[in-house]
Amino acid sequence: MDLVLLDIDSRGVATITLNRPERLNAINMEMRDLLWQHLGACRDIPEVQVIVFKGEGRCFSAGADISEFGTAPSVMAARQARHERDVWDALLHHRCTTVAAMHGYCFGAGLELPLLCDVRIAADGATFAVPEVSLGYIPSAGATQTLPRRVPPGVAAAMILTGEPIDAPAGLRWGLVDLVAALGGSIRRWRTSSSRRWRAAAPRSRRAGSG
Repeated sequence: MDLVLLDIDSRGVATITLNRPERLNAINMEMRDLLWQHLGACRDIPEVQVIVFKGEGRCFSAGADISEFGTAPSVMAARQARHERDVWDALLHHRCTTVAAMHGYCFGAGLELPLLCDVRIAADGATFAVPEVSLGYIPSAGATQTLPRRVPPGVAAAMILTGEPIDAPAGLRWGLVDLVAALGGSIRRWRTSSSRRWRAAAPRSRRAGSG
């Protein structure tokens, strides 16, 4: 079973699905490598204009797979692998418009990935957190930089320093997400109302704001 799925439809919309539902889509090294491959494939296929990220099962992603922490041969080997397959930089600077369709738990890396997307759409009942402080470290996929760019600084600081989650209405109110809708209907609503405008404008906007 592939832990990350890629599907491309006839309209040039690619769907990348985190497919490890029995572990709440906790992102392990194999999934990170597959994300890297799929982002590269979408970059190289001219027909692909939009990438939608989603999670299979109960949630988008509960974060990184902490069972793999400390298993690299050395710190330098871990840094080299991350440098050679920098998924987060590839996502931030991707030529396609990127959309995160979020539901259930969106914790740790499961929030940091959407924070690097152009559009974040949440289902009713979604919850968002960066709980790394409870494990004694800081968010390692950019949330200390990306979160304060999306929400008020005080909100970002509270989330990072306490690890406490916020719900979908609060996320919408503070600008963490762009839309909240019923599970399954959010992407359809976005496609009918905004997809053409975002497809043209979002990559330019992201590049302008990432310097």
